Amino acid sequence: MYRSFIFSAFSCLIILQVQAQNLYMPRDIQRAYKNETRSPDGKPGKNYWENHGRYTISITALPPNHNIKGVEQISYFNNSPDTLRRLNMKLILNIHRPGAARFGNTGSDYLTQGIQIDSFLVNGVKKSWNNATAASTNQMVSLAKPLMPHDSLKLDIAWHFELAKGPGREGVIDSTTYYLAYFYPRVSVYDDYNGWDTLPFLDAQEFYNDFNDYTLSVTAPKNFMVWATGTLQNADQVLLPEYAKRLQQSFTSDSTIHVATAEDWAKKSITAQNDVNTWVWKATNVSDMAVGISDHYDWDAASVVVDDATGRRASMQSAFPDKSKDFHHAVQAGRNSLSWLSHNWPGVPYPYPKMTSFQGFADMEYPMMVNDSHFDDVRFAQFVQDHEIAHTWFPFYMGTNESRYAFMDEGWATTFERLIGTSEVGQEKADALYKQFRINGWIHDRSTAEDLPIITPSSELRAGYGNNSYGKPSLSYFALKDLLGDELFKKALHTYMENWNGKHPIPWDYFNSMNSGAGKNLNWFFNNWFFTNGYIDLDLQNVTKAKVGYDLSIKNIGGFAVPFDVNVTYSDGTTDSFHQTPIVWENNQKQIKVNIKTNKTIKSVVLDGGVFMDADESNNKWIAR
Repeated sequence: MYRSFIFSAFSCLIILQVQAQNLYMPRDIQRAYKNETRSPDGKPGKNYWENHGRYTISITALPPNHNIKGVEQISYFNNSPDTLRRLNMKLILNIHRPGAARFGNTGSDYLTQGIQIDSFLVNGVKKSWNNATAASTNQMVSLAKPLMPHDSLKLDIAWHFELAKGPGREGVIDSTTYYLAYFYPRVSVYDDYNGWDTLPFLDAQEFYNDFNDYTLSVTAPKNFMVWATGTLQNADQVLLPEYAKRLQQSFTSDSTIHVATAEDWAKKSITAQNDVNTWVWKATNVSDMAVGISDHYDWDAASVVVDDATGRRASMQSAFPDKSKDFHHAVQAGRNSLSWLSHNWPGVPYPYPKMTSFQGFADMEYPMMVNDSHFDDVRFAQFVQDHEIAHTWFPFYMGTNESRYAFMDEGWATTFERLIGTSEVGQEKADALYKQFRINGWIHDRSTAEDLPIITPSSELRAGYGNNSYGKPSLSYFALKDLLGDELFKKALHTYMENWNGKHPIPWDYFNSMNSGAGKNLNWFFNNWFFTNGYIDLDLQNVTKAKVGYDLSIKNIGGFAVPFDVNVTYSDGTTDSFHQTPIVWENNQKQIKVNIKTNKTIKSVVLDGGVFMDADESNNKWIAR
């Protein structure tokens, strides 16, 4: 039986401090706890801080010209206790430069000269800039006057770049359709455990950004639509009245409103008929902005209630070529995603006013936008969109470091995709897809990289990155859900989310928050799943008659603390199933004895892990002789 703890607040803190010490903790993370920016009870520490920026960005895109021009002003606030003598700028688009370090090969249509800085001013003083040498995705900028704690500075930057023509997270979708992501210079995260985030972007591991406020202006030719993160501020100025009216109607409509159709595009009279129009978007406390532009994409929209307490609705929009059958379903599929995820798992209301599904190539998430591929299979398209929308909560509601700890966002999105999929297509189909798509490739791959601990920083992974980020951590979340039960698991999950919404949690914040929320010391479980070279392989060694029923001797060859069913067939032909939660492994994760209480004679026993697929099923069955 699992021990439960009831302590005074002081005693609980002492216990949690002991718990925190039970898990391996790197030296930089130890320093954060010593500095009390993070707390052993899972909450931000009394000295927690994070820096913040206010970005005012204006860009010009004039398809079919592939050159994008931009200017921005950044007000950057140093909330840290440290004096900053330089800033690290993230220049993600430099990944396209010839010679840039990448995890994979690329073609010539991917290559550009990256981002080109035309001018860079700090508090009005021009800095020298050499685009030939500032060629990486990180660029340190020294400050003539240090930025003191709790002070701010202003950056004024002008830049331009050429869009990449090959399929990717951003670039040219077709001759007059663009998707812009990571398109502006930004100040890197400066945090309490690592200082400046200087991990290079290698076009594999994803992103880590501060929560900032944005005003974005996008200038495009007439009869080009613009979709972006945030709330459109001037629909009546950039759209002709009929289309502005349709958009407005969609904000309170459950049914899909066709804001712009192929027939509308044929009229060449949708936007204001100026030579160019400037679309203005605002978003507060978000980690990034993304933009889609096209002169022929259909525009569908509707909305859905995401917060029953307030009646708040969120807009669901979609932009896509008319020929794409799957995207004609995107708005209603997205309404289902926003509602289900808000009301069930994670059960936190969708935090933003809008979501837009844009057809591109990447199957990639951005705040309030997803850039998804076209699929002939409408159901699979919904599956992909569900996953990307689930990322709203991880990492956009919880500002996790995707570059270093990808399992903190991809693992959760993978978990939610199975849960919402079960509601959409049923348990059997959802589990089959989960096993095929997320688990099978890992559990049957014996290579060394696949059994590296999940806690291994994502930035240090190559071959094992996908499974360590998606399937394995997702299984850990399902295992913990099975151990705690839905009610307590959700209570613990919400404790974690309430502690770290709008902040930068790291794995130890998750472990400690779940301990606090559940009121249990789960460190044995976290150590097992995150800090060992485990996998899944149970060995049913023997079944013997016991004083009451039968005893099963089970060896855990793989090591992971997994749930499983004991499926029994009796001599009279009847069957029974006995579920075992991961709690059976608490005291001994290598060998256990499970007692099956029955008065009948057992003929055979099979261990079945369900989605917890076993690497070697040949030793999962026992037959009476």
